[in-house]
Amino acid sequence: MTPSAASALVEKTPLETYVPPAKPSLIGLSRAQLCDRLGDVGVAPPQRKMRAQQLWHWIYVRGARDFSEMTNVSKEMRAILAEHFTVDRPEVVAEQISADGTRKWLLRLPSGDDGQKAHEVECVYIPETDRGTLCVSSQVGCTLNCSFCHTGTQRLVRNLTAGEIVGQVMVARDRLGDWIDRETPNGNRLITNIVMMGMGEPLYNFDAVRDALLIVSDNEGIGISRRRVTLSTSGVVPNIKRTGDEIGVMLAISLHAVRDELRDELVPLNRKYPLKELLQACRDYPGASNARRITFEYVMLKGVNDSLDDARRLVQLLKGIPAKINLIPFNPWPGSKYECSDWDQIEKFSEYIFNAGYSSPVRTPRGRDILAACGQLKSETEKLSVRERNALRAMAMTD
Repeated sequence: MTPSAASALVEKTPLETYVPPAKPSLIGLSRAQLCDRLGDVGVAPPQRKMRAQQLWHWIYVRGARDFSEMTNVSKEMRAILAEHFTVDRPEVVAEQISADGTRKWLLRLPSGDDGQKAHEVECVYIPETDRGTLCVSSQVGCTLNCSFCHTGTQRLVRNLTAGEIVGQVMVARDRLGDWIDRETPNGNRLITNIVMMGMGEPLYNFDAVRDALLIVSDNEGIGISRRRVTLSTSGVVPNIKRTGDEIGVMLAISLHAVRDELRDELVPLNRKYPLKELLQACRDYPGASNARRITFEYVMLKGVNDSLDDARRLVQLLKGIPAKINLIPFNPWPGSKYECSDWDQIEKFSEYIFNAGYSSPVRTPRGRDILAACGQLKSETEKLSVRERNALRAMAMTD
């Protein structure tokens, strides 16, 4: 196999680039960028910072969907803003609700080119008794080719912008009624945690993911603590340290194997960044400690990576890294060659790791019935008939 052919198996090249709408959305812009956009439409320098702060509050605290809602902004300024910009977020094409309460949204992204096919991504909300987790996508499709993951079988269409990433959080809050004026007995938010574990490899879209997560974690805006934001990577080693330095969120590693030869098959990126390099990057991760442990995700594949010898090697591999190990029962999808490990084997595997001193929770599969579980995003939705998609869209619009 030639080097170029081997590289093609490791990572894909984006098929398209982002084309902005004629009137761009202000969602996803930093305060400095908001100031620049205000300057573009004639706002004098002395007023820009104040106006930018007003916009920031209305967009990220109150969730305004239109400039007309911004009552402390003058009518003249609102008209200028509406002439040049929007506060649009992705459009909900379909909403599916699992028997366990998990919600999956198919979102259409606005495009500036009428001839360009509309792009779609999925995000998932997982309610639990003590938290509500939103799983967010970073790419249309995926850069990688992980053999056990249905999302990885798709093409990489393009990277998402910071606004499209933040927009998923905005849409979820819209759908759940989770903005500042939401009335609940205890006032708690429904969305308390963000995980970058949706479609795509976040660290192959580093700049946009960084800019989006800094907005999501800003205390004067959406305000989700960085300790409650987890970025999962398959092991893009050069950007792992940057994640700690420039974003400062919790890190998760999509590991799945303890030997290079097996991980080369399950996670082909391992051919570029093998286990030794990946684990050294984890040891060097800024801020990692027993209070800020790195999560190692390990999908349980029957007869492939679930032996007690694998468990022993896993413990040895992670020695010296403040870590917890998240065991994930494999979520089946049509055409997959893998099966989920038997439950008693998962329990034995977990018990061995726990007895070695590591937290080893088994992730409860959520949303399997709507293909919203780990590794299933944007799969069956692509196969829906026009009639089925229209029916789901109508349900989403009337809820």
